[in-house]
Amino acid sequence: MPVTPMSRRSWRQTLAVYRRPEVLTMLFLGFSAGLPFLLVFSTLGARLRMSGVDVATIGYFSWIGILYSIKFFWAPVVDRLPLPLLCRLLGHRRGWMLAAQTLILLGLVGMALVEPSRHLLLIAWLALIVAFGAATQDIVVDAFRIESAEESLQAAMSSVYIIGYRGGLLAAGAGALALAGNYSWSIAYLGMAGLAVIGMLTVLLRPEPPRPPLASQLAREPKVRTFLRRTRGWPRVLKRAGAWCVGAIICPFTDFFTRFGWYALALLVFIGLFRISDLSMAAMANPLYVDLGFSAQRIGEVTGLFGLAMTLLGGLLGGLLAARYGVRPLLWIAAALVAATNLLFAQLALSGANLWMLVVTITGDNLTNGMASAIFIAFLSGLTSRAYTATQYALFSSIMTLPGKFIGGFSGTLVEAIGYPSFFVYVSLLGLPAVALAAWIARDRRFSEPTLTS
Repeated sequence: MPVTPMSRRSWRQTLAVYRRPEVLTMLFLGFSAGLPFLLVFSTLGARLRMSGVDVATIGYFSWIGILYSIKFFWAPVVDRLPLPLLCRLLGHRRGWMLAAQTLILLGLVGMALVEPSRHLLLIAWLALIVAFGAATQDIVVDAFRIESAEESLQAAMSSVYIIGYRGGLLAAGAGALALAGNYSWSIAYLGMAGLAVIGMLTVLLRPEPPRPPLASQLAREPKVRTFLRRTRGWPRVLKRAGAWCVGAIICPFTDFFTRFGWYALALLVFIGLFRISDLSMAAMANPLYVDLGFSAQRIGEVTGLFGLAMTLLGGLLGGLLAARYGVRPLLWIAAALVAATNLLFAQLALSGANLWMLVVTITGDNLTNGMASAIFIAFLSGLTSRAYTATQYALFSSIMTLPGKFIGGFSGTLVEAIGYPSFFVYVSLLGLPAVALAAWIARDRRFSEPTLTS
């Protein structure tokens, strides 16, 4: 059945979109993408703390998450270079996806069989393997989603993907903690490795999406055509390599700075600072809960099930507010709330094993982050040129997470030096520059809504 424009669809036709195979596929690929994230981040932090690893070392483990922030470095390889056997059998996207998922599965099995207290360095290497496979999977899944269906289905596919992703986070958070509490960490990680098979089966069952040849993609870019005209006498290999570099690397940067001038630098600084407060403390949340005396099962119940519900509610609230009032007026409010909620963690650290204070802290943190994420994603989407959507958005999202994750590596050392309460006050103060920049952007006409969405 052909897909009609959204304005002409009946409610029945609209709901029927979510039964289409390409849309349902994203539910399972979203789950596969969300599953490994917490297993090398906060869930791993809880496991390490329960195994007696000091908080300083746990903080350094958070640097593993930086792989997610620098995936744009090897994205061109994933996009252009076929794997010798898998890509010939399955197609380019499915071949790379299955290879990444295999890395994730093997890494999780290895983490299940290794005891952190005895082989901490080996656990770190296995976590790096899982993170690399997960970041590579993210690159391929985004390309697979865009290429699998026409533009009219992309919104439905994205929303289903997010639902699946949150399901993966729930399994890796609350699910893994519950298994660890009732059985052992080895059983928990083996169980998560078993769930990784869901994504692999999806890849094997779904067809390879169509994609145009590399030459036709490059030919659409005027700067590439100019480069090819000026290098007519060059060897063919050098011309192709140069054309690829111009189209994939140079053009997205020049477009952004052409549109915003020197204000582009201010925007990049703001993007890097917006989430620095919550990302800097994220690695210490689960160690705090453990040190306060909460069990793994209790942590999973509150932070997993209840926290997920609050995140979804916050995302819905942020989307509604952005639609009603616009993105820019809400930026400074969102930045202020992200910074302020860290004070709840400081109060929790002072309150001890107070279940109600834990619920209040998780409510405030997840509700705020869900709302702020929805607003900030809308802001970043407005900055992105439609001609370079994938590359520019990947760069923006990397800049957004990289500073906070880098500082987060020192979070355990800071906790040992100044204690949990002072640490959370400190990371709350880190968010104040983002609040100031957000207020400036909200007032400056250069960042009006029409400019951002052009």
